[in-house]
Amino acid sequence: MANLPAVGDWLLLEKSSGYFVRLLSRSSQFERMAPGGHQVQMIAANVDSVFIVSSLNDDFNLSRIERYLALARESGCSPHLILTKADLCEDTAPFLQALRPFGELPAAMVNSLDRESVAQLRQWCLPGETIALLGSSGVGKSTLLNTLSGESLAETGTIREADSKGRHTTRKRSLHSLSWGALLLDSPGMRELGLVHVEDGVAETFSDIEALSRECHFSDCQHQSEPGCAVQEAITGGSLDDRRLRNWQKLQQELSRNGLTLAQKRAGERALSQMYRSVQNQARKHKYSED
Repeated sequence: MANLPAVGDWLLLEKSSGYFVRLLSRSSQFERMAPGGHQVQMIAANVDSVFIVSSLNDDFNLSRIERYLALARESGCSPHLILTKADLCEDTAPFLQALRPFGELPAAMVNSLDRESVAQLRQWCLPGETIALLGSSGVGKSTLLNTLSGESLAETGTIREADSKGRHTTRKRSLHSLSWGALLLDSPGMRELGLVHVEDGVAETFSDIEALSRECHFSDCQHQSEPGCAVQEAITGGSLDDRRLRNWQKLQQELSRNGLTLAQKRAGERALSQMYRSVQNQARKHKYSED
């Protein structure tokens, strides 16, 4: 799977015929655990920056943002948080307060339909770089693409007012060239973003909890009811949100589970390959003995 071209890949072609020669080395790649949980699926390659797009409505989900952040940071991309539908939000203060754990993460609030509002994002869309739009359906990724480019490059849709849920208007990943030389990668909202091989990205995203864990009395502290738990002390003191701890633990468990699943799959494939070789060897021996 990793050797097949993905959106964002650069290919070397033969000049006269246009025939494919080889896939150029990747500077970064996004992967996820494919739905079903048995193999890794490529999402995109050679991405320089990521716009994590979330709406200022019921779609706003800190745990989902943390998941996207872990993926982006593991790949070495520069993450930015784009909060859309600012024109429909009467009070942005609670959202800004919720972003405090993310520290210096670059963020912007925009009205995706307003070119002047979206213009502030151009500082992060540098010529020659690829920027990926990640987020759930209905947050306005395709609208952002259209407004930034000044063209109708992608189909857009509406959301359900009752729960702010979007529909899958974008059905495939696509790469678009902007007039000043940046490349913008639009992608469908992913209902499943299983994390795999992003241990460093999770550690960086939850650096506050990682630091507190090193101060716990017990090196194998589970941060539940153990005495001397610096993490629980931070929660009691109000400097750490219990939701953030639960999501960190959830992602740690997910990485362990997915890593084990892939290891078991590889072990099964090796065992099957060994069985095939054994059967072939036995068949050859039987043939030679008959000769």
